This record gives sequence, structure tokens and C-alpha cells, in this order.
Amino acid sequence: MEILTDAATLALYTTDASNYRHVPLGVVLPRSVDEVVAAVAACRERGLPVIARGGGTSVAGNSCGPGVVIDTSRYVRGVTELDPAARLARVAPGTVLDDLQALAAQHGLRFGPDPSTHSRCTLGGMIGNNACGSHSVAWGRTADVVRELDVLLYDGTRLTVGPTAPSEVDERAARPGTEGRVYRELRTLVAENLGLLRTELSTWPRRVSGYGLEHLLPENGFDLAKALVGSEGTCVTVLGATVALAELPKHRVLAVLGFPSDIAAADAVPSILPWSPLTVEGVDAQLVALLEPGRAGGLPPGEAWLFVEMAGDEPGLASERARSLANELGGVLTGSTVLTDPAAQRRLWRIREEGAGLATRLADGAEAWPGWEDAAVPPDRLGSYLRGFKELMRAHGRQSVVYGHYGEGCLHLRLDFDLLSKPGVAGFRKFLEEAADLVAAHGGSLSGEHGDG
Repeated sequence: MEILTDAATLALYTTDASNYRHVPLGVVLPRSVDEVVAAVAACRERGLPVIARGGGTSVAGNSCGPGVVIDTSRYVRGVTELDPAARLARVAPGTVLDDLQALAAQHGLRFGPDPSTHSRCTLGGMIGNNACGSHSVAWGRTADVVRELDVLLYDGTRLTVGPTAPSEVDERAARPGTEGRVYRELRTLVAENLGLLRTELSTWPRRVSGYGLEHLLPENGFDLAKALVGSEGTCVTVLGATVALAELPKHRVLAVLGFPSDIAAADAVPSILPWSPLTVEGVDAQLVALLEPGRAGGLPPGEAWLFVEMAGDEPGLASERARSLANELGGVLTGSTVLTDPAAQRRLWRIREEGAGLATRLADGAEAWPGWEDAAVPPDRLGSYLRGFKELMRAHGRQSVVYGHYGEGCLHLRLDFDLLSKPGVAGFRKFLEEAADLVAAHGGSLSGEHGDG
């Protein structure tokens, strides 16, 4: 394995896509799963914390820290097995999502979750933060498609985990050592908190803050693999995963719907969801204004847009459904267009996918930061939440572009916080406290996309 402690490497691994900076003690680039195990053992012997890093794409500081970074993306990567009939794939943790997608597409399949960082995010990282992406409204989060995980505990225990029948839970709980203790304590935790887990953690898909303990409920199959998704390396190091693949739609089109405001777009979401769209993604005019001249060609008139992808088994069915949706929305739209050409669709999709990069600068040149990114509310409350959030921004003199997964009530927001002065940092804290109260009042989650362990 490669062990790197030079200043340049440490600087590269000091940050991810977040506001946070932690200089690691060193960086390990293992060449195999056995070397991952050996690296964790070496850290354990010295009492050092381990940071399992995927593509470094987290916006919450989850893939940087003051310990030893283990980066599997260099060597411990690849699809080791793909079963088209069962629609399952076996992947190493450092596998880049686009590499899995390319292999799956040859069989008319795809991995459902597709964050905008698909060209560089790894499956291990996606499992760490329960990545979702634009198609999660149809194909779910990473937790929804993980079937089995091979994991390593800090004490050296290796486990293969997944859905577990009650008799198997009891059998594993009776085993000696760490495995038995883990299953005994989790079984007790669930038994003593059934009501809380059912009412607080499992009411809608984008409530992902904290640990996914709802997956351990009896009715959910005591699925420890799913429960570990989103735990950000705080419980285990992922050594391998078996994931489910979705069937590619035969035909799909992109309906681009224009609205007079982002709030109007948010208000329209509950009327769109019954049409079973593959995506309901939103961008606003401020984001589009950051594009190079000419890049917005193809957008209908409006100050905000929803990208609604529709599927159909026959060539004209997807287009017919898209036009029927636009007709139903009628007077709330400022314009609409239905794109059937894949190249034209791709040009507009790039606007949405480049949002995270574009949004780091506002139109007036101000720096914009993550810090209140990916909070989510139930989709039927999205319009009300966005109204309240815009009032909060006005009260604090803050501004942001607005984009994100409207279909699941999850907004990406980067704001022009002052993080360089003491009054600015104090204002940042006060803003976050009030924003947290606002999202809680709407039955939402502080994190709708990134696990926070």
C-alpha cells in the first residue's frame, strides 16, 4: 500500500466539497481489501481515527478529518460481478458511479441513485452518505438499493450484513465476540424504542439525518446493511457491496416547465407527483444567470423551471404524457417545452448538474457557501417552507440561488455567509438555528441527502 504524509498530499486531503478543513495525519492508498484491513489494524494499534474517503464530494465535511484517510478510489475499485437476470451488481468501495453505469447500460440496466457528481463519486462514498440524485423520486436513495454489505469494524471484526430474519438475529446475537454483542445490543435498542423509530424515522424518504435505525424494525427485515447506509464511516468501513439495479426505461422525454417564481414551481410539485415522473428537478433564474451567454437556449420563458422526465413503453407515450401534464398545469406555467432529442436533453441537464459549482458565486460576485445545504421537507409542504426560508434570508440580509430535488422536497442552497469575522460567524450560527426551527416546523429534516453519522 502507499502511505503518504508529504505536505502536498495532506493539503489535497484537508478538505472535501464542504466549508471544513482538517489536516489528516496521513493518507493511505490500499491496493486491495486485505490492505484496507491491514491499514485499519495499524490505526487501531496506535489509537488513530480512520476516515474512509470516497470521491471527496461531501458537502458536510464527512470525508475529511484529523486522522488517517483511507482512500479506496485509486486501486480498490471495479465491478466484480454483474448479474443481469437478478439485476444485481457486486462492487468494490472505490468504484466510480459512472463506471458501474457504463457496464449496467450494456444490459439495459442502471444504478438508480445518480448525484450530479456521478463522474467522480464512489459507491463507498454514496453508501457513506446515502446519496440520492435527480432520479431518486423514481428509483430511491442508496439505502433503497443496497442489498448486502461486507464491512470491517474498528476492532478487526468482519461481517456480511443484510436483511435478517428474527431467528437469524437470535442466532447471531448468541455468537461470541463483537458480532454477538452488536446483534444483542441492536436487538435491544429496537425492542425498547419501537414507537419512537416508527413515528420519527420512517415517515418519508428524505428524512435521513442521523442513523437509519428504522431499517432495523421487524417489518423492515432487521436490515443492518440499509441501517449502515448514511453512517459516514462512523460505525464500519465498507469493503464491498451488493446493490440492486433498475431497468432502463424504453423511452423517455424531458418536459421543461417554466414558472413565474421558484415558489410557484414548489407549489406545483404535489400536482406533478401523481404522474409518476422519473425526475422533478428545479432551477431558478439566478442560477441560469450564472451560465455563459447562450447556455440557457431551450428554456421556456420563466423565472424558475422544473425538469420533469417522463417514461413510456411506446415511442409516443412519454411525449403524450409530458404534454398532458403541461396542459393540466395550464395557467400556472409561463411556458413549457418537451424535448425528445437526447442531445438536447443533455444540454439542459448540464445546467442542473453544474449547479453545485455555479452556485459558489452569486451573480453580484459574492462568495456563496454550503452550510444549509440539502435540508428537506415533505414535498406537499415545499412551497410553504420556501416562502418561510426566503423571509428568513431577507431578515438576515442573505441571498442564495435555489435549485434541487423539488420532487422530494430537498433544496440545495448556498448562501453568502460571512465566515471570516466573529460577527459573521455568530450570524451564521443564528441563521442556522432559525433555519432548523423552520424546517422542523414543516416536519422536515436538517439533512435530506447527506448522511451525517
